[in-house]
Amino acid sequence: MTEIYVDADACPVKAEIERVALRHEIVMHLVSNSGFRSSHNPLIRNVLVSDKFDAADDWIVERAKTGDIVITTDIQLADRCLKAGAQVIGPTGKPFTANSIGTALAMRELSSQLRDMGEIRGTGPSFNQQDRSRFLNALELAIQKAKKI
Repeated sequence: MTEIYVDADACPVKAEIERVALRHEIVMHLVSNSGFRSSHNPLIRNVLVSDKFDAADDWIVERAKTGDIVITTDIQLADRCLKAGAQVIGPTGKPFTANSIGTALAMRELSSQLRDMGEIRGTGPSFNQQDRSRFLNALELAIQKAKKI
């Protein structure tokens, strides 16, 4: 049965994921190393991990499997989850795929080097309503795909 794993610490679409998960009656795991509001719904599982580096990522990777959906902005976590067979979506609705993850990892490394050299500053564009809409569409498509597995 499909489950949704959310890298929850900085996820801007937790409420949207919860609504969709409940509508489809899918278990949702909010994985974090900091506290956040709990839900009394048994389909929503709050998972508090240690503050050890990559603890949330490791917890998700140990459990995500074919048919599951992972929500994250972390490209390295996305890569690990794709290798485990899960579908992976970023909060802007952009799916990570076996075909796109190599480029995403390379761009992450290049951006890191450019930041270290002082060539670029800050982050990308701010999250907006179009991103939220794209995400909801991508999540719905991922759920429909998972139901066929």
